[in-house]
Amino acid sequence: MLQIYDLAMRFARCVALGVSTFVSEDSTAKIKRFVRGQRCAVDKVVKGMQGLDRSKPTVWLHAASLGEYGIARPIITSIKEQLDCNIVVTFFSPTGYEAVTKHPGMIDRVFYLPLDTSSNASKFLDAVKPDCAVFMVSEYWHNYLNQLKKLGIPSFLMSAIIRDDGPFFRWYGKLYRDSIAGFSKVFTLDENSVRNLHSIGVDNATVNGDPLFDNVALVASTPWKDERIERFAGKEKIFLAGSIHDDEDLEMVTELANRHPGTRFIIVPHEIDEDTIKKIEDKVKRRSLRYTHCSASDDMSDAQVMIVDFVGALAYIYRYASWAYVGGGFTRLLHSVIEPAVYGIPVSFGPNIRRKVTPTEMERLGIGKVVHDIEELDIWFKRLKSDTARQQYIAKRAAKYVSQNTGATPRVVQQILRTLCEKN
Repeated sequence: MLQIYDLAMRFARCVALGVSTFVSEDSTAKIKRFVRGQRCAVDKVVKGMQGLDRSKPTVWLHAASLGEYGIARPIITSIKEQLDCNIVVTFFSPTGYEAVTKHPGMIDRVFYLPLDTSSNASKFLDAVKPDCAVFMVSEYWHNYLNQLKKLGIPSFLMSAIIRDDGPFFRWYGKLYRDSIAGFSKVFTLDENSVRNLHSIGVDNATVNGDPLFDNVALVASTPWKDERIERFAGKEKIFLAGSIHDDEDLEMVTELANRHPGTRFIIVPHEIDEDTIKKIEDKVKRRSLRYTHCSASDDMSDAQVMIVDFVGALAYIYRYASWAYVGGGFTRLLHSVIEPAVYGIPVSFGPNIRRKVTPTEMERLGIGKVVHDIEELDIWFKRLKSDTARQQYIAKRAAKYVSQNTGATPRVVQQILRTLCEKN
């Protein structure tokens, strides 16, 4: 089965390379950026690891995207505060790689994760020589996990959700079952995940909670201000539409802006490309402006919409909002709903939340609101605008919810540090 998977990964690389030839060289299209990142990816890792102090232990953390990096970030901070070590972070997503490369913080090396072939996995691990590996959420890269197990390198999976209809329970699930059984420890978000793993003979799991709560709490407590956004907002309340993911998100938030011309909107697309930004500008009836095209001294008094056309600051910008809509909920890729919730902001999102613990719980508590169309979004927004007492109640519950769910990071880091001490 692993050999078939390996062939499939090689074929996927050929397909990606083929598709990329039809995209212009100067394009910002995600497929083009992905292929650029994968080109000679192993060689870049080998070269990039040169000069790193190999007398220190090395911790490798992998996150598929910038959103999942939010789970890794507090873990990295805590490890670095307690241990003099090398931190190597890999991404599969161009958005995550590009954002963290610009602001690496405590990270020593940032790379694209080379495609998961047996050859790439072997060469990557030989170059990085990690003392342990930490994967986020649902990163089951079978060749990497197989090589880690062969080499006796401890590995951890963070914030896992294991559904009884997931790949582990399918006819083709043996590869997934073998991979997850190979982790030294699986930290899940709920008891159901632990029970589901036990049912297939995997007993290396424990409920831990989500380090993402620690990350948003850290972000919210970090002093941060933006003069352009403050000038745009003035004394008005802001509706922030974050991580706008697809046409359904875009149609809803632009129509909401048109229905409420007296409210100022900040719209943050998930992918920053000219086509998406132009669509927003075309659909908004009143004046809109791009963040990077204005300055703090510009007159923004007649602008209704600001489009944030750069990546990496959304979690901080939410502090300026009074209401939020989080994109991706009409796909399987709903983005972080606790980034706005930590500021006590009422949050709305699309209906595809069945596989998501946090938005489901937020809806149950009345902090979050599932909306299926513009009419439901409009009704929700109107009610909150006219009922300040309700909004204050939601704000208190949201802040309490986030506070009650922090604390997962220390438990994870304790396990990682204990493993490193035993290994070294």
